[in-house]
Order: sequence, then structure tokens, then C-alpha cells
Amino acid sequence: MSGRDSGGKRRGLVFDSPWGWMGVSETVKGIDRIVLPSGSKRMVEVALGVTGVQEEESARISTARRQLLDYFAGRRETFDVPIDCSCGTIFQRRVWQVLRRIPYGTVRSYQWVADQVGGRHYARAVGNAAGANPLPIVIPCHRVVGAGLSLGGFSCGLSMKRKLLALEGSLPLLRMQSSRSGS
Repeated sequence: MSGRDSGGKRRGLVFDSPWGWMGVSETVKGIDRIVLPSGSKRMVEVALGVTGVQEEESARISTARRQLLDYFAGRRETFDVPIDCSCGTIFQRRVWQVLRRIPYGTVRSYQWVADQVGGRHYARAVGNAAGANPLPIVIPCHRVVGAGLSLGGFSCGLSMKRKLLALEGSLPLLRMQSSRSGS
């Protein structure tokens, strides 16, 4: 399903993936929202916030859809679609830029991200910014873990975070490091 909001500035697509229904929307600047797999097409439509008449898929949304499906199939590690993060505060956008630099198959702590954006005292704010991330996967907030390599949180649920880390091969590494550190 594709559609435009009442202002005609956003359009989106809800599509089926091997992991469940997903959604992607865009503005004139780039992809601005990704809704991770869910069991219900309607839930994704509501979360995406874009409804309307059926229309042809834009080239940018088609590329984003294809890249996401390749990621979930284990054939893609990076994304090169233009993104629009203008919905975030200046601080959130700084955090999201740091998150984009975390390589596939690795994890970083909230403290590490906080150090990159101004200091350890920002760790809680980093968690809030990660939770507000409108572009999960493309901005890989699932790669951020808690102190002592604990799983931490994830706005899409810890089971989805585990699946994403397992897909990238970092969940077994995380478990192995956790057992070595005695956590």
C-alpha cells in the first residue's frame, strides 16, 4: 500500500517481508521512517502514519524496500538511500550520526556513544535518542548495548533486537564476551 498524507509531502509503502509486514515512508529530502516487521499490516499502516490511494512506488522507496529485504536475507550490510532526519532534535541527530558509524556485526555501549557526542553523562540521553530513532536498521540503534554487554533496550522489543543481532552475527559474540566477563 502506498499513499500520501494530506499535505502531499510524505508518501509511504507497507510491504510484506519474510519477517512480517514492514513500512517505509519518505519526504522530498529522503526516507524519513521505517517500521520494523510486525504481524499486522494495519499496525504498520498506523505506525507509518501515511495512508491514501494506491500509487506507483517511488524509486527511492523501491530502493529502500529492496535494501531492507536484502538486509533481512543476509545479503546487505550497509544502506545508501538518502535519509531525512529532520524530525529529530540537534542532539538526537548527533547521536544518530554516531549510530550510523557502528559497523555491521559489532556492538557499542551507550557509554561509548555518549563519549562520542559529548561525555559519559549523556548515556541516558543517548538511550532516549536511540529510542526515538525513526529509521531502525538504517540507523542501527539495535547495535547499542548496556553496561557489561547487557542487551539494553530497544523500541521495537528485545526479541527483535536479539533477532537483528543474531542476523548480523553479533549475538553469539555478545554472549561469549558476557560469559567471559562474568556478567
